[in-house]
Amino acid sequence: MGLYQKFILPRLIDVAMRNKEVTARRAELIPKASGAVLEIGIGSGLNLSFYSSGITHLSGIDSSPEFLSMARRKLNASPYPVKLFCRSAEELLFDDGSFDTVVVTWTLCSIPHPVRALAEIKRVLKPDGRFLFVEHGLSPDPKVQAWQHRLTPMWKRIGGGCHLNRKIDDLVRPAGFNIVELQTTYLPGPRPMTFTYQGIACPA
Repeated sequence: MGLYQKFILPRLIDVAMRNKEVTARRAELIPKASGAVLEIGIGSGLNLSFYSSGITHLSGIDSSPEFLSMARRKLNASPYPVKLFCRSAEELLFDDGSFDTVVVTWTLCSIPHPVRALAEIKRVLKPDGRFLFVEHGLSPDPKVQAWQHRLTPMWKRIGGGCHLNRKIDDLVRPAGFNIVELQTTYLPGPRPMTFTYQGIACPA
């Protein structure tokens, strides 16, 4: 892993993910988590302040030690127990049915094998658990799609594997989930980067 990927990119992503529109999405979705919670791609811990008193404990995973180091600095203010793990989303070291809620925000775009990761999410969720997600992805506009397909090969190289052209609902449903709530919209900014899927899904 080069200097850019290891040290510079995590800080660039942390700054980008603090903008007003993204923060508003976190503030709307994250408080809906409850019980035992797993956050996939916890990153620098930007969701931590939005969890409600309804959670009993939080397990956070990320494949980046640099991101986890940034997240640990926020843990002293946490009113609930938090454990962090440096792991791939495609191989979760948790028992079946361990969690009431799994949270993923702006992470499925960069997981190398999202289908495997979603299968793992379903496995570790309780049968009556909920999967909360906010992701950017494929636009319904053919002109924007064309740019997303054109830009993704380059964008992956500079954005830590981020894909602009993944259709999030078409990944979630075949993984064995029923999507019970889904909002799609463009956030402010360049359209190839800002079409957003926000939803709640339950194991089918």
